[in-house]
Amino acid sequence: MSSFNGPGLYIHVPFCRRICPYCDFSVLTGDRSWQSRYVRHLLLEIDLSTGSGWPDLIHEPPRQPFDTIYFGGGTPSMLRPEDLGTILAALRDQLPVRDDAWLFLEANPEDVTLEAATTWRQMGFRTISLGVQSFAEQHLSFLGRQHTPRTARQSLDNAISAGFDTVAMDLIYGLPGQTPTDWRRDLDAALAAQPHHLSCYQLTVHPRTPFGFRRQRGELAEMENDEQAELFLMTHRLLEEGGLPGYEVSSFAAGPEHHSLHNQKYWTHTPYLGLGPSAHSFAQRRRWWNPRKIKAWMAPLAEGRSPIESGEELGLQSLVLESLMLGLRTYAGVDFDTLPGGTGQRLWEENEATIDRLVERGLATAERSCLRPTLRGLAIADTVARSLDLDCLREESP
Repeated sequence: MSSFNGPGLYIHVPFCRRICPYCDFSVLTGDRSWQSRYVRHLLLEIDLSTGSGWPDLIHEPPRQPFDTIYFGGGTPSMLRPEDLGTILAALRDQLPVRDDAWLFLEANPEDVTLEAATTWRQMGFRTISLGVQSFAEQHLSFLGRQHTPRTARQSLDNAISAGFDTVAMDLIYGLPGQTPTDWRRDLDAALAAQPHHLSCYQLTVHPRTPFGFRRQRGELAEMENDEQAELFLMTHRLLEEGGLPGYEVSSFAAGPEHHSLHNQKYWTHTPYLGLGPSAHSFAQRRRWWNPRKIKAWMAPLAEGRSPIESGEELGLQSLVLESLMLGLRTYAGVDFDTLPGGTGQRLWEENEATIDRLVERGLATAERSCLRPTLRGLAIADTVARSLDLDCLREESP
């Protein structure tokens, strides 16, 4: 698995049958005609990305071919297999994609029949990620999900039977009124289904979502921080005991071979190219993104222009802070010797007293140049990262 260290491709598919009240992604309830228009414009974007695949704003494009392709959303499983096949063929024909690139597909349980799962597997998808979210009827209803617990279990069985290398599923916790007993039932049900990978996300209420509006009106109260912390710690301990040890703050896997090869690129600042509405990209110190709205994304493409909306060049301090925040969300932690710009030794020396305090408080362990969060530290990873003083790094002009 370590050989998958090249750049990654992300394809954003913005369609859902119904938009969940907690969702803050770029999504819409588009019919088949909208999906056809999306595919046509995505092919135009791929065509504009021919050659290296990277836009002109990158000074030195990565030379390695793309070795992961992740279809996210939205609900990529809503696209017809022939549409997925057309997109994959265009990516392989026009961009430098490794022959053995690892393909990921996000899917909703109600789409995952045995026939559909078998078709996706035959197309070359090796990881399927199922948006289960809960095995409790009342929680599925609260979250606006369309499937039932029985459908969720059947979708997992179908995906396993279809022969995917990794069958993954998502769960959400921290729901108002959810008890530790409720959450343990979900975790037990997930373990009983025997997925290879599990992602457990704490519910986040975003401002411009139905949940956000309900919170504004006083109709929804988020779970208290100490209660969420209790569920977080319980999640990591129970899943490790159940054979799915954690490797990142919200990610658990049956073994390293089931870790998300694509998501790890985000955590290590490996270059990635995003295509589709709202898709983000990163290479060197530059990050750029497409418009969120599908019409705003399609308009420049119809005129033969790039849909890139904006971007930013990260200075040294910003890049190092991101590296610390991303690394300290993983069990592996941060190797200061690998920090951008050769800054690690200086940063370690300047923060030696802070690192000692983190160790004394049981929030991290320190060995040579590596700072690793403990489980308690992982629960407040961003706070741990921001406790380190970066003023010793001279900010460079982008």
